[in-house]
Amino acid sequence: MVSVPTHDELLTAHAFVRGRVRRTPLLEAPSLALATGAARVWVKAESLQLAGSFKIRGATWRIAQLSPEERARGVVAFSSGNFAQGLAAAGQAAGVPVTIVMPADAPEVKRRATEGYGARVVLSDHGDRPREEVAAERAAAMARDERLTLLHPFDDPAVVAGQAGVAIEALEQLADLEEAPDLVLCPTGGGGLVAGVALAMRATYPGADIVAVEPEGSNGMGLSLAAAGRVAAPGAPTLCDALMARQPGAAPFAAAGAAGIGAASVTDADTHAALTHAFERLRIVLEPSGAAGIAALLGGRVSAEGRRVLIVASGGNIGLQTFIDILAG
Repeated sequence: MVSVPTHDELLTAHAFVRGRVRRTPLLEAPSLALATGAARVWVKAESLQLAGSFKIRGATWRIAQLSPEERARGVVAFSSGNFAQGLAAAGQAAGVPVTIVMPADAPEVKRRATEGYGARVVLSDHGDRPREEVAAERAAAMARDERLTLLHPFDDPAVVAGQAGVAIEALEQLADLEEAPDLVLCPTGGGGLVAGVALAMRATYPGADIVAVEPEGSNGMGLSLAAAGRVAAPGAPTLCDALMARQPGAAPFAAAGAAGIGAASVTDADTHAALTHAFERLRIVLEPSGAAGIAALLGGRVSAEGRRVLIVASGGNIGLQTFIDILAG
């Protein structure tokens, strides 16, 4: 049976992680409220986090669980980029050697950044197979052959607990404003972020609606929630390269089920509009995956009329030319 972190475990993880990562801004977005009929909208800008995304939170807490022997030997993980950077940065800070198996077609800017944090990057060619599947197999083989500790980018209760800090921190910031959300929109790939966010939200605001936002064709969480069991999405090309996991992890799915969340899917057109709005009106640069929550709101994939909405903008790891090309259509 997969364990689901308790609220006390979430608070313990956050207490450890918070002094080692950045407290990211909570930005009010009147333009999004006006465009959608929401009462108020806030954007939690994890794009401004160390290593460019929320991933460093879960990675920092997971590394803290290693034994002295495991720390000395080092860790290996597979990632298309954001967990790679978060784990590399967390490993560098903790003095733990990090190896990342990354799909060969992952964005070059993410590979360079991962290497910049001192990690060893091994590229994997996946051909016609799902790229995460091939990279995961390569990472598992390296863990066995080199006696490294294999870490999963999202399917790990400790990672889920670490990611919950996004919501705990946002709720602290909202409490300072004497506000609280009744709708939370969270980008979702393998589910580690939305699972942690949902558990933290439920403990404080049990009536809030929490929605996992996925790209069309890679909506494994939505399909799994509907089926009441983990199933794989068909997979499809998408701008949201960090949300291409076809199936949620067992640990995130168990946590999401315990918290009771919903799901919504967005198109590339929705994502394009969200990136543009974030840049022009909020003055933040997001990668497509990081803008999925805004995409769901602007695209009308969820009803926000009269509601107080919290959106997690999960990452901003994107190269300049790629960003320009996407905005240019």
